[in-house]
Amino acid sequence: MNKKLICMVAAFAIVLGAKAQGDNCCKGANPYKKYTENLPFEMPEVKAPVIPDNKVCLKDFGADPTGIGLCTEAFAKAVDALTEKGGGHLIVPAGVWHTGPIVLKSNIDLHLEMGAVIRFAADENLYPIIKTSFEGLDTRRCQSPLSAVGATNISITGAGVIDGNGQYWRPVKRAKVSEGMWKDVLARPGGIAMRKDYWVPSESYARGEKGADLNVPAAKTDEEWNAIHRFLRPVMISLVSCKNVLLQGVIFQNSPAWNIHPLMCENIIIDNVLARNPSYAQNGDALDLESCKNALIVNSRFDAGDDGICIKSGKDADGRKRGKACENVVVDGCTVFAGHGGFVVGSEMSGGVRNFKVSNCQFLGTDVGLRFKSKRGRGGLVENIYIDHISMMDIITDAITFNMYYGGKSVSEMKAAGIEPDNTTKVAVDETTPIFRNIFIQDVVCNGAGRAMEFNGLPEMPIDNIRLKNITIRAKEGAVFQNVTENVSQENVKIVLE
Repeated sequence: MNKKLICMVAAFAIVLGAKAQGDNCCKGANPYKKYTENLPFEMPEVKAPVIPDNKVCLKDFGADPTGIGLCTEAFAKAVDALTEKGGGHLIVPAGVWHTGPIVLKSNIDLHLEMGAVIRFAADENLYPIIKTSFEGLDTRRCQSPLSAVGATNISITGAGVIDGNGQYWRPVKRAKVSEGMWKDVLARPGGIAMRKDYWVPSESYARGEKGADLNVPAAKTDEEWNAIHRFLRPVMISLVSCKNVLLQGVIFQNSPAWNIHPLMCENIIIDNVLARNPSYAQNGDALDLESCKNALIVNSRFDAGDDGICIKSGKDADGRKRGKACENVVVDGCTVFAGHGGFVVGSEMSGGVRNFKVSNCQFLGTDVGLRFKSKRGRGGLVENIYIDHISMMDIITDAITFNMYYGGKSVSEMKAAGIEPDNTTKVAVDETTPIFRNIFIQDVVCNGAGRAMEFNGLPEMPIDNIRLKNITIRAKEGAVFQNVTENVSQENVKIVLE
């Protein structure tokens, strides 16, 4: 069977499925409705976008399936062809499709067939520097490999793989890799060992890191930004101000920075995806849902060197100015392997986080299981968080932690460095004071942790209204409660010390 016929068969199957999905939605048979029923807060039903029946095959636009020639132009032409028809399905058949940035537009489904691998090119010149938001701040970064801005009804579906070629962009810390891999890293052309324990991929990266505030550089002029191009490594999947979004079935891996980053999106479904990065990937978060409204994260797996499922809403003054909370979100049936945290809120939560239901999840070998983090200066209100039926195993530090003294390090790194924050000195309460309240956690089992729980609030703004019920944790250390109000209840909470 030739490739064109394969595309035609695949397209026919996709169209039939999309039509059936659309018909079912019209009849009220929404498979995602169950996730928004009987919630402890009000949340509207979330439906998958309905994509028009039109279809095109990437191969028909001159794309090279061998991974050698660039397919950037072919992707752009295919998207434009669908847009002229009012939208539809862009079918990517089996093959390795080497490309620069892909930009999705409204009413388009990017569908990867089994065996399809989209690999983004390792060439910074293909990714222009743009104004955007990263780590909650207004800044500049390289254009993301796959992006959409202000689009309605978009999806990325199928059984293929999207690879960000992250090793081209990322720095490497010696402590996070084996001796053999460290030698391989040092041998990469163009890289620089800035210290005996730290390597960066280029001279422009080294320039960008000097004077930077974490990942936000000190550059001011266009010339200064262009001189640090490689330092401005992008998130791989950037969806900004989009409405009606579906990510389903695809493997997202090896991102330059964060893997999947929906920002200020509404009505978004993330279903049955695998988001993965190497364990040593710096800033390699699997999923960062930021300032989004009405979202489902279900039946998915996350395996990253940083946070697994992370919830954000902007950072400090920029986040408060944006003023968009991350709200009305259901996380159900997900697994997180390794990484700094299984389910994480913060530390960039200045716009607020509210109305979350996290259920039926498992965290295996993460640094922390349930991780809530912030610090003075953030502001923002985190409230109405409902967590139940969580299974954890081999948690390196805390099974559950609320830390209002976050300093940019993982809990393991803080312990290794002997960092103990001053949690006794009060400061004045103002708009920069973070508030955490109304947190309900029940039906949790953790078999193996460094410490059972840590609640470490601010003395001027204690953590308020925490209810813990039906929790069993086997750990080396017990629970610590500091700067919490008297409104903390425990029912059937068992801590078994090893």
